[in-house]
Amino acid sequence: MTTETPRIDILGERAVRDPYGAFAPLRRDSPVVWDPQYRSWLITRHRDVSAALRDDRFSSDRIAPFIERKLSEPGTDPLVRQAFEVLRNWMVFQDKPSHLRLRGLVSRAFTPRAVSRMRDRAAELCTELLAGIGNRDEFDLIAEVAYPLPAVVIAEMLGVPPEDRDTFKHWSDEVAPLVSAGLDDPDRYARAAAAMDALVAYFSGLLRRYEAQPADNLISGLIEARDADDTLTEAEVVATCTLLLFGGHETTANLIANSVLALLQHPDQLAALRDGEVDVRRAVEEFLRFDGPGKAVVRVMSEDVEFGGELLRKGQRVFLVLAAANRDPEVFDDPDVLRLDRSHNPHVAFGFGAHHCLGAALARLEAGVAVPILVAGLPGVRLAERPLRWQQVFLTRGLRELWLSADGATR
Repeated sequence: MTTETPRIDILGERAVRDPYGAFAPLRRDSPVVWDPQYRSWLITRHRDVSAALRDDRFSSDRIAPFIERKLSEPGTDPLVRQAFEVLRNWMVFQDKPSHLRLRGLVSRAFTPRAVSRMRDRAAELCTELLAGIGNRDEFDLIAEVAYPLPAVVIAEMLGVPPEDRDTFKHWSDEVAPLVSAGLDDPDRYARAAAAMDALVAYFSGLLRRYEAQPADNLISGLIEARDADDTLTEAEVVATCTLLLFGGHETTANLIANSVLALLQHPDQLAALRDGEVDVRRAVEEFLRFDGPGKAVVRVMSEDVEFGGELLRKGQRVFLVLAAANRDPEVFDDPDVLRLDRSHNPHVAFGFGAHHCLGAALARLEAGVAVPILVAGLPGVRLAERPLRWQQVFLTRGLRELWLSADGATR
């Protein structure tokens, strides 16, 4: 017998502002539950989320069914259909064996060496962005540092010319609704589809450029990997470029901003980090657990499965609530307390198993560089007297702005 969820609106004001408090009762009383409002299963307990992330029956292939179900009717905007065809080629929306094949393509270009060599560049950029704040008494950390830092890093890694980066950012922002929402706003989706079309044309042009003149960047690495594997299509390579662009900055921007917010709300932990009393790498893992950049991931059942005492039927959508799993008291001592020296920290902020985030190493590096620089460079910083406004989406956890105050911001 299906158990219905207690009254909770996953996109309501309370759940958006404080998902941890909102989902705690579900995790305790109904860890696998059907949400009739969103016609989806919610899985909130750490052991269940971890198991589902490793279970191939929880399919990542949700774009192809959506295309066939929603975008195959007469009158569908061809640009919208084309945009979702690009998403179909993103490895995060595919299962084995296609997922492994595309992941292999990216991993050969996105090497540990390519990531680690960005450490000095990330530090240089963060220092420059911080200096740009100057002596302003109030500033938005997201607009000034948290967003531009990873956006510039991924652009440079891909091989996007500096003069194109503003356009690059605009396209990325416009494409976001294709990933995070439904077709309930035709105008917004038309803009997103047009941006995806422009982005595909742009990356196709860069492929031609770097085929003729290879350079030391990710696009050249993807071309080399494609040429070594004749099963890869140009459409898949271009789609992978759009994925790296989109995924390469939003997650890290949210991680940096959420981390700074957590420190300002926990002055003892801020002091410990500033005084060098905690290991930065361990601190980043605690930031990821405590208020990470992802609230949930989506899966679709590929067959009927008995799970957590419930029958999850083929074709049903499942939300694996990472935010709830990362505050599970069965796994974490004092889960609602920020402890930068936490030694046992098996969080699932970047997923788990075959779909573990391939860009996790870069996000960790950038946050591990940026947060200490910000802590050192903003000694008198505090939260401005403005309300915190969270993005009203379910899958990601990010602020719209993070306004800070300081008496002469940088030193």
